[in-house]
Amino acid sequence: MKERRDIAKKEEKNIEKTRELRSAIPAVDIYENEDEILLHADMPGVLKEDVAVNIDNGTLSLSGVRKLETKGVLKWEEFNDVEYIRSFSIPQTIETEKVEAELKDGVLKLHLPKSEAAKPKQIEIKAA
Repeated sequence: MKERRDIAKKEEKNIEKTRELRSAIPAVDIYENEDEILLHADMPGVLKEDVAVNIDNGTLSLSGVRKLETKGVLKWEEFNDVEYIRSFSIPQTIETEKVEAELKDGVLKLHLPKSEAAKPKQIEIKAA
């Protein structure tokens, strides 16, 4: 009977727990003015090196991974690693080579400048 206990203990040691990365959609605010479209995406806990911003064929894709370091044995978990993913269609009038991104306090800010052709213009009225 002792032999059975040893086998059970040995099997328990070989169990490997893997964690799946949970996906989440970040909350986003979008503003537009005459010069640009501003996008603010909430990605708490994500580091700059874990963020990716891509523009391809009229689609803006955002992603970021929050990785938490844990110490000790897990007893209860509600707050874990997460991957933020979101995509948007953007107008062709955005100058993609001039897009700027910054990450501060867990908020990704994107500046999407409009081309000159997309900016509103004042038409001068001439006297007849």
